[in-house]
Amino acid sequence: MSVLLDTNIFLDVLLNRETWADESQAIIDWCDQRPGEGWIAWHTLANLYYIGTKAVGRKAALRQVDAILEVFAVCPAHTESARFARRLGLSDFEDALQVASASEAGVDWIVTRNFKDFKGSPIPAILPREFLRRQGTG
Repeated sequence: MSVLLDTNIFLDVLLNRETWADESQAIIDWCDQRPGEGWIAWHTLANLYYIGTKAVGRKAALRQVDAILEVFAVCPAHTESARFARRLGLSDFEDALQVASASEAGVDWIVTRNFKDFKGSPIPAILPREFLRRQGTG
């Protein structure tokens, strides 16, 4: 069972978002215990670095990038991936890029708190809590 984690999962942990940080960390831990099953989109790293630098500083943001690269595989990306994302017609292009990345990696699920914006995705989106429940860990 392979998953792509949306950027918001990592932001929950980095920014210690009280409502979601624990279940987001549980998803990250699930991936850590299953090498090769956790994926991220290439642009997630840039988003995390940009937002993290402003919120917690450059060093903390880079520490998170390093920690992510220890656990997660980065999805391949190329021009056709971006074209595929554009053709999806999702309301948010960044979410479409997540879908294109997930498609390139051949994952089973996209784990996100923003699952409504993934309507029409060829790869199903799932809330962290629901994913953990289905795995018997939540």
